[in-house]
Amino acid sequence: SRIGFRRNLQMLGNGGERRESTSRRFQYIKRMFKWRHMDFEFALWQMFYLCADPRKVYRNFQYHKQTKNYWARDDPAFLVLLALWLSGSTVFYAIVLPLSVPQFFLFFVWTVLGECIGIGLIVATLLWFVTNRVLRVGNERVEWAYGFDIHLNAYFPTLIILHMCQVFLLHQSHADTPLVMYLGNFLWLTALSYYCYITFLGYSSLQVLKHTVLFIYPIALFVLLFALTPLHGISCSNLARDFYREITK
Repeated sequence: SRIGFRRNLQMLGNGGERRESTSRRFQYIKRMFKWRHMDFEFALWQMFYLCADPRKVYRNFQYHKQTKNYWARDDPAFLVLLALWLSGSTVFYAIVLPLSVPQFFLFFVWTVLGECIGIGLIVATLLWFVTNRVLRVGNERVEWAYGFDIHLNAYFPTLIILHMCQVFLLHQSHADTPLVMYLGNFLWLTALSYYCYITFLGYSSLQVLKHTVLFIYPIALFVLLFALTPLHGISCSNLARDFYREITK
């Protein structure tokens, strides 16, 4: 029947897409060991504009899709530089908290495998499922690898705010002054809101998706929590400091 024929064609197409995606992943991993083939200058450009004007970065992703017919990065330079930023921020934390050498390695493992990769895998998989099952209106499927790239894009400014700026508040947060509490909570509000905004920009670039404005709705909840936490004496910086100390025991 015609319906069966169409289903067979669709299955063949999906199988081809999976093989192509697997091939790109192997190429991506192989390029991680070929430093001369990585464009670090372009990766630094992306990092700068993710903080200054993330819309420019996603316009470049659209150009990448037009020229190579897929959305995800094929150059691991961004991931390598992100790992270096994580290493530097972990050193800052180890000095401020302070942490011993074994505690530093535990904290580094948590930051890379837990915060960056672990949370990224969960978020990318969850949003990949939601976008393909609920928000998609066209035939083109959302690439999982592109969803993980969106997480990395959103994570970098969050890293700068919470791991580079907040570290100075952690040194003073033992005083529990209202100013330190307010500044710390404001940094968390800014970081989480920016994460949602960059995530929204990433998925709204896909014309096959509808109602992508849903990705910025959590910002309203963050603003409400920001208004309530000082009333109850909750300091997000203190909570982060205590959590990091707990996981490195």
